[in-house]
Amino acid sequence: MNTKESSIPKGMRDFNSTVVCRRNYILDIVKDSFERYAFAPIETSAMESIQTLTGKYGDEGDRLIFKVLNSGDYLTKVNIDNNIDYRSLTKKITEKALRYDLTVPFARFVAQNRNDITFPFRRYQMQNVWRADKPQKGRYREFLQCDADIIGVNSLFSEVELIQLYDDVFTRLNIPNVNILLNNRKILIAMVELMGVSDLFDELVIILDKLDKIGVDKVKSELEKKGLNRKSILILESFINAKSLNELSPLLKGSEIGLEGVKELEFVINTLEKVGLRSSRLIFDITLARGLDYYTGAIIEVKVSNINFGSIGGGGRYDDLTSIFGLKDISGVGISFGIDRIYLVMEELRLFPKELDFSVQVMFINFGEEEAVYSLSLLKLLRNKGIRAELYPKSVKLQKQMNYANKRNIDSVIIIGEDEIKKGIVKIKDMNSGQQREVGVTKLVSEFL
Repeated sequence: MNTKESSIPKGMRDFNSTVVCRRNYILDIVKDSFERYAFAPIETSAMESIQTLTGKYGDEGDRLIFKVLNSGDYLTKVNIDNNIDYRSLTKKITEKALRYDLTVPFARFVAQNRNDITFPFRRYQMQNVWRADKPQKGRYREFLQCDADIIGVNSLFSEVELIQLYDDVFTRLNIPNVNILLNNRKILIAMVELMGVSDLFDELVIILDKLDKIGVDKVKSELEKKGLNRKSILILESFINAKSLNELSPLLKGSEIGLEGVKELEFVINTLEKVGLRSSRLIFDITLARGLDYYTGAIIEVKVSNINFGSIGGGGRYDDLTSIFGLKDISGVGISFGIDRIYLVMEELRLFPKELDFSVQVMFINFGEEEAVYSLSLLKLLRNKGIRAELYPKSVKLQKQMNYANKRNIDSVIIIGEDEIKKGIVKIKDMNSGQQREVGVTKLVSEFL
């Protein structure tokens, strides 16, 4: 039988116990904050009908959706000729896809369960999503998203609360220099209208979203290739140069939708400052576009200054997303935490507490069946008090068992032989200092509390 070196597909990962413990540290804080803010947990299916997902993320997002082949001999049901291309073939052989994000499946969930939901509905969700993206540092093909949404109300206090939630989580994680960037889709719509290129809105938004990566000159170059004239590009430059909402308002004079967007942002920022969020954390950014077709109002993104890991969170307002699933006039707003990038930031800044790394506190030496059975009853006492403890599973040479304890960084080894059982004592060896002590069986638990 031929053997091959096994590996996992690019963009997928395994996690060792250290990484899992550190991820759980982040997730526990995020989950606790979600519940403090009265968000209730839900879960949705990993797989959705392909029509549920397509057309919601823009052309670029649609290309990144992982399609799932139909079951069985799907090719027998397809007419294949020389003119067929991969796009038309894909439509014929796949009806399902892995979820791209949590927001669209959530909208489908709300529409499907409308009779069982009390609006406004506050939900959080912590599940994996999949994207056929090019793998790179901080970007994977399978990753965990943690979302919080408020749906069924168009109050701007929802945006305020969600930004407070961001501030709460990143403060508890002790991540410094966190910036919360804000924009509004209505401002972008007005800007593109003033440029006279409303038909190119989606393409322009995608290009604009790249500005911090490729710079102004390359953005201009890409726009010129799209056919934008000098006047339109000058209007765009004036918006890009506006560093505050006060500077933006004169540019939007006469645009009702644009001024409405400014007014909404002013309310959110002013309210947050009134309730104590540091104004230095809130930054208006006209280039913030997040090219998702379903955003209609506020756009939010979270970054850490001086660390080039991209955003560690993002979200926005989506009006009427549920209408495509038959439930009209339902507005919502949501945010997402980028757990993988948060992990990388905390690792880079060495923010994880040292005590997070998983370790076994106690191991019982195995001298044989009688001693092992006796040890199991003591193990139960320790485990009932939350002490991590194990029994070496086989009676082998003492040195081999000690070497195992050393390699696993076990704190203490308990030695119970025939003599110890008769005397009602145990010997405890501290694996760090090498010192050994005897204690009575009745005092064993208190030694490790």
